[in-house]
Amino acid sequence: GDDVRYKLDVDFLDAAKGATKSVTMADGKSLNLKIPAGIETGKTLRLKGQGHPGAGGGPSGDALVEVRVKDHPTFTREGDDIRVELPITLKEAVEGAKVATPTIDGAVNITVPKNSNTGSVLRLRGKGVERQGKRGDQFVRLKVVLPDNDPELARFVEGWTPKGDYNPRKGMAG
Repeated sequence: GDDVRYKLDVDFLDAAKGATKSVTMADGKSLNLKIPAGIETGKTLRLKGQGHPGAGGGPSGDALVEVRVKDHPTFTREGDDIRVELPITLKEAVEGAKVATPTIDGAVNITVPKNSNTGSVLRLRGKGVERQGKRGDQFVRLKVVLPDNDPELARFVEGWTPKGDYNPRKGMAG
């Protein structure tokens, strides 16, 4: 029989960690479809014998399910690695802190080093996508977020003068 083609939208976390989903075929038949951990958009899952019936008693075709992984509001994926941007306070950036960060397996505490800047990246080994027995990493990009309209912070900065030759734009062309 002929093969039948389907497209299936899969949640980001289900694609990263693996899952079993119940899918309804065109003929109304419901099947459990195993989504393997680490699957990516464009990959095709084959369900043997779930296509059109074969002519003259021949074997049925296959159902070919093309996977489309949905975007996630927090995580992005690069190969087997996960990337996330983590907002931190000015105080956490300057003094360092232990803060919770999301991972695909749930929140974990990380240590923000003293004097961290926006754009600093921390690596969490083994917190990425698992595929073929190996697990990628998670990269946490820090983003210092100032509070809205904080008069005390404004007064502090107004009276603060950096020591030495501090110039964050030093060395820029132009």
